[in-house]
Amino acid sequence: MVSRSTAPVQTAVDTGISTRLIAVWQRFADAERANLPLWLPVAFAAGIAAWFLLPLAAQRLALAGLLAGVGLAATLIRWRVPAVIALMMLAGMGGITLRSALVAHDILEAPRFVSFRAIVVQDSARPGNRRLVLAPDAGSGLPSRVRVTLRGAGVVAGLGAGARIELKARLAPPARAAVAGGYDFARRAWFDGLGATGFAIGAPRVLAPARGGSMADIRSALSQRIRDRVPGEAGAVAAVFVTGDQNAIPPATAQAMRDAGLAHLLSISGLHIAVVVGGTVFLLRRLLGLWPWLVLRVPIRSVAVAGAAIVGIGYTLLAGAEVPTVRSIIATLIVLAGLLMGRDAFSLRLLAAAAMIILLVRPEALLGASFQLSFAAVIAIVALYESAPGRWLVTVPQDEHKLHWLARHLAALLATGLVAELALAGIGVFHFGQAGLYGIAANLLAIPLTSFVIIPALVLAMLGEALGSGLGWPLAGTAVGWLIAMADSVASVPGAVLRLPEMPVWAFAGLVTGGLWLTLWRSRARLWGLVAVMAGVVGAVTAQPPDLVVAGDGGGAALRGEDGRLALLRTRPGGFLADNWAEAMGTDDTAALRLADVPGARCSPDACVASIDRGGRRWHLLATTSREFIDRSRFEPACAAADIIISDRRLPRWCTPRWLKLDRSALERSGAVSIWLDDARIRTSADSAGDHPWRAVGQVPGPAPGPVPALGPAGQ
Repeated sequence: MVSRSTAPVQTAVDTGISTRLIAVWQRFADAERANLPLWLPVAFAAGIAAWFLLPLAAQRLALAGLLAGVGLAATLIRWRVPAVIALMMLAGMGGITLRSALVAHDILEAPRFVSFRAIVVQDSARPGNRRLVLAPDAGSGLPSRVRVTLRGAGVVAGLGAGARIELKARLAPPARAAVAGGYDFARRAWFDGLGATGFAIGAPRVLAPARGGSMADIRSALSQRIRDRVPGEAGAVAAVFVTGDQNAIPPATAQAMRDAGLAHLLSISGLHIAVVVGGTVFLLRRLLGLWPWLVLRVPIRSVAVAGAAIVGIGYTLLAGAEVPTVRSIIATLIVLAGLLMGRDAFSLRLLAAAAMIILLVRPEALLGASFQLSFAAVIAIVALYESAPGRWLVTVPQDEHKLHWLARHLAALLATGLVAELALAGIGVFHFGQAGLYGIAANLLAIPLTSFVIIPALVLAMLGEALGSGLGWPLAGTAVGWLIAMADSVASVPGAVLRLPEMPVWAFAGLVTGGLWLTLWRSRARLWGLVAVMAGVVGAVTAQPPDLVVAGDGGGAALRGEDGRLALLRTRPGGFLADNWAEAMGTDDTAALRLADVPGARCSPDACVASIDRGGRRWHLLATTSREFIDRSRFEPACAAADIIISDRRLPRWCTPRWLKLDRSALERSGAVSIWLDDARIRTSADSAGDHPWRAVGQVPGPAPGPVPALGPAGQ
């Protein structure tokens, strides 16, 4: 307690500290005034992220009220920056709320077999199957959009976008997250307008054939033409660069590209659009410059830029207009507009404008890895070349020697690759649980190969094809083969892939916030961003993976052993669930065991029991493995002796474990479950989905386990 005699002194000290803090802030704001607008889309994005992260409507409403209060109070006292930031965050929350309301649609309540008629909205061919997005007839009782996979279906005459068909299918609600807190397909399906997914039973009957001639048909035919001209995996990858169709790429090739840090080349986005548009500008300026009459009367540069914009839009449509491609062409069009206005083509302000436009139209894109990866890389590169070292790299001295020119360009290429990889590494680990350690070296070779050899060779090959000549295809196929060989070589190097368990959201937030602080400010205060980055790195490296993960239907589970290997219940290595579990636990599922092979586990045709030593205790696990009846006299004592029970059936009430019961009834409410045994902590997919509109019917946060029992010490 402060006495009366010291109160004035204390008040004076507090006032002095406040005055100094305000003075420091004012100096910082004055120094960074030109860069303050760059934080507008960041604040808008933060509001969108908060809407997704807060599971309950009451929490989102409370945050909205808080932001409105802060914005109003800061406005009244004329503290502009906090007022604008708070109101932009509020606008972000409002934008995603409006977007979610605009795409609202029915979701199938439970799996069912159904026969119905529909119009084919989208047709995508894949190796071994075909995926259709359908608009069922109004009287079918189904959601307005469903996605159906034709497994092993052959050629169906007349099937395609616009066809009217009749089929039988098993439909189910969009799948929830395979791992609690992981990628949630149901969320994506909500914004894509899908209310159900499933598999066709037999081939569909075509009632009215597809019209043909659509962009999707042209894209499919062109992809097949390229694969015919360039056989093998090189042809499949070559088709990606032209049409964006990744369906024919062999899984081993796709995995090698990911492990080598080259997977971004298989998604038509910034690099591809930049090469096509930039090449078009270059060629048009040179060709039009050969006509003196036109040069004297028309601004050649503006014509070339306008023509490049048209070519870029056409390339986007040909490539399927996927979200990464659309995002890239929007950013490119803004850059071209900047060129026409005489502005710097590559500036953080133009990038901020591009991000703002995308988030206004498709705010849910913020959560996508492609959005984050592309903007992170470009922001980092632009920030590099707006800094003093970057300007030094691109400043051309007078009478520069050729060796100096070569060294400067090599240094710039190395710096660009290093900065881009550092910006992408954290995002890759957060979304995919891994990062290619040799991606920098691989990209230093792969990006020039793609930009200056592969894409130009494919353009020449396509021009030759249009003129009736196939002379350009051998060069294109050879160049793509070099890229694949490079990916295989890098991916096969020991230690090429860094695997980490699921990164905590707060650690990812630290990486993103610190990275933005470093790149968007220009004064020395930006170095404080390193603190947030290091906190994020520490959080990612020290993240504790779950000890046990359970599928949302109880049909599979994975136990993490002391050596980090997975022990799988029912599920086989290489499957969808096993891949997701391995990603969450930071391991490789190819070395996984069966639960029955774990020391201390015993399995019968109907059930498995296992003992797990964690945190100085011994946990007892019981899992059913069949639907056969188990006599109560044998099963009830096993239930009572177990701490955790996992089952894909509804177990009777008398089957009561000492801590956690995960049977079909409980899992229908909770979805997938992750369990940390050291501190007896659980997380469910329902906890993440909360009461967002894409949650499954009847899904509620939980289950709530009872108090941790007094378990025996490890080894007993």
